[in-house]
Amino acid sequence: MSILKLPLLFVGSKGERHLSALFDAGAHFSCIHPDCVEDMETPVHMGRIRYLSTASTAHVIEVTEVVRLDFIIDDIVLSDEFLIVPGLTEEVIIGVATLQKWRLKLDFEHDRVIVNPNLARMQLKRMQLHS
Repeated sequence: MSILKLPLLFVGSKGERHLSALFDAGAHFSCIHPDCVEDMETPVHMGRIRYLSTASTAHVIEVTEVVRLDFIIDDIVLSDEFLIVPGLTEEVIIGVATLQKWRLKLDFEHDRVIVNPNLARMQLKRMQLHS
């Protein structure tokens, strides 16, 4: 399992917060601790409850809420859905689904996340068009 931990800015409709994000190639979904959501975004109840297995296969966590948040890496705004996981040991976990969605690469040698350069160029063009 490959992991990398970095401080990132997360932004919701109610506010923003710097959180410690664990990029975890062993986790499928992106998750956030319930205490980290309160002042950023209103949780949404999921249509179906999700049951997540933890590293201890005997332990299953019931997840009933989700939240959509923006997060910023190298001045590039990304967004995704984060399952609100009670008892999560980290503030935020960025899982494989988010890594693949945004084509993020983990650079363990330099402790950084590499954002697809094409995505950065597209955001820059959009900013120039709207200014």
